[in-house]
Amino acid sequence: MAGITTIQIHEDVKQNLDSFKETAKDSYEDAIVKLISSVEKQKRFNDKLLLEGYKEMAKESIKIAKEWSQADLDWD
Repeated sequence: MAGITTIQIHEDVKQNLDSFKETAKDSYEDAIVKLISSVEKQKRFNDKLLLEGYKEMAKESIKIAKEWSQADLDWD
């Protein structure tokens, strides 16, 4: 089991962390873990959106390439 570590934060950071606590009894560790989880979830969502965007771009590129191939044949 990992040990407990004390950290120092500015008052404004503490107040921001307070807003992530669901109850007054929640620890700052709970708030930090919640933030980390939220960031990881957002990263996965962003990755999914990027992948979908890249797939759409690839489809469009293939479509354009086929159109140019046909145009090339028509010119010959």
